[in-house]
Amino acid sequence: MKTQAFLFALAFAFPAAAQHQAPPGVDPSQFKPLVERKDVVSWNLLAQVELVKQKDRYLPQFSPGVAALDQKEVKLQGFMMPLEMGDKQTHFVLSALPVTCAFCLPGGPEALVEVKTRQPVKYSFDPVVVRGRMSVLKDDPTGVFYRISDAVHAN
Repeated sequence: MKTQAFLFALAFAFPAAAQHQAPPGVDPSQFKPLVERKDVVSWNLLAQVELVKQKDRYLPQFSPGVAALDQKEVKLQGFMMPLEMGDKQTHFVLSALPVTCAFCLPGGPEALVEVKTRQPVKYSFDPVVVRGRMSVLKDDPTGVFYRISDAVHAN
């Protein structure tokens, strides 16, 4: 239930990306965004989504490039946000931006991907790469846009 509440909050976090900055007194060079890699899905591609009002709510409308990723095997690099206790995680969120505050989301739902792994992945402050089946979620009740299932740690 905590996970669903957390993920639902992601849907309302679009302004958080504009607020991404290093904490006071910390060298901002420690919190650099990811360098684009050719062998992983680009976060710029995942950002190609718009919210469209349908009746009394807003739903994501994905670009054709994003929609083509649905149910495909993909690799994605990102910063780990644990959803479980412990140093090894089987359920976590990957973020396009480094986490600089335990109480702040580093981006909106377009910059976050829920990940469920086959085997636990060791938590790291450094970027991690996972490979798994991508789901592009058009109407998820938790507000998540993307989920990678059956994932494994990759390099």
